[in-house]
Amino acid sequence: MTVQDDRVAAFRHLHSSGCFVMPNPWDVGTASALEQMGFQALATTSAGFAWTLGRADNQVVLDQALEHLRLVADAVAVPVNADFQGGFAVDPEQVNENVKLAVATGIAGLSMEDSTGDEADPLYELDLAVERIRAARGAIDESGTGVVLTGRSEGFVVGRPDIDETIRRLRAYAEAGADCLYAPRINNVEQVAAIVAAVSPQPVNLLINAPFITVRDAANLGVRRISVGGTLARTAWRGFLEAAHEIAEAGTFSQFEQLPNVDDLLRHE
Repeated sequence: MTVQDDRVAAFRHLHSSGCFVMPNPWDVGTASALEQMGFQALATTSAGFAWTLGRADNQVVLDQALEHLRLVADAVAVPVNADFQGGFAVDPEQVNENVKLAVATGIAGLSMEDSTGDEADPLYELDLAVERIRAARGAIDESGTGVVLTGRSEGFVVGRPDIDETIRRLRAYAEAGADCLYAPRINNVEQVAAIVAAVSPQPVNLLINAPFITVRDAANLGVRRISVGGTLARTAWRGFLEAAHEIAEAGTFSQFEQLPNVDDLLRHE
């Protein structure tokens, strides 16, 4: 078996029972730190990575994303799930080709979105969205890797917070070959419970980007996987911006106390 085979097997096992937290690093250093804390899997964040390049989310191009996936997957021993946005294409055939490239970076999982980027029509029509998931599934099957495919419905992200439509889409993505289902930005326990019940026995990923639920409570609802998206990156940006603003505006340095020893954290003997 290859290293990737081992990581895919481990990732699939994590989805088989219980609930695990899969936090989102945005570079090699944060990935290494999270691995050392004992997290069993990690996921990239398109937003967090884009900010390291001085860009907004969804302004990264395919080649940049692929190189980032390769660097993060190579830096850690645990499985890495790829935030692959919308597959960097509209047409299912091109989605298929791009997913093949992503799988070749060594990732253990990959998430596909159904948002268009068009404010007037923010979600792909369902038939096309399903074909895109089917194309991603085909690429993974052709690779023989067994990479875990997550189907994402973005209605609550793009201003279409319709739980019934979200569930309809998630069920369709499961039928098209998604191994895990994900509706980011749902933010109450009733919605979480409804999605878990609707797509069972498929595992559900829950985004926690606000303190509306605990890991224990999510697990009790039947959530199998928890991620935090770009929220850890935003937390780091908050500390950076607060300290920098203080220096620029007050000429003081009160934030420079009780700081972590990052060298010791990341030192390789």
